[in-house]
Amino acid sequence: MKGNMLPVVAWLVFFAAAILEVGGDASIRKGLRGGGWLPIAAGCLMLAGYGLVVNLVKWDFSRLLGVYVAVFAVVSVLFGRFLFQEVVPTSTWIGLGVIVIGGAVIQFGSR
Repeated sequence: MKGNMLPVVAWLVFFAAAILEVGGDASIRKGLRGGGWLPIAAGCLMLAGYGLVVNLVKWDFSRLLGVYVAVFAVVSVLFGRFLFQEVVPTSTWIGLGVIVIGGAVIQFGSR
């Protein structure tokens, strides 16, 4: 993909990478908690996929991962809430808001 990737495409790439990363972590977690080696191996492949996908966005490294962290945080909390049925405390939602604001500052701040 080109260095001047459309911002909407970059965001879609970030969401795909975050799903791979969170899914890979969840799969490894399942394997370590009695699920055996297959979920661990699948999780490792997903994490490698995340690394490949996130780097399709040709931004400066600090901007790339700074903005990605915000997307990753959102996907992580949503996975916990809806996939794992966790009760997410208000403090986590507030912290998530702070992270998202930080990602926006990195994304839209002066370069």
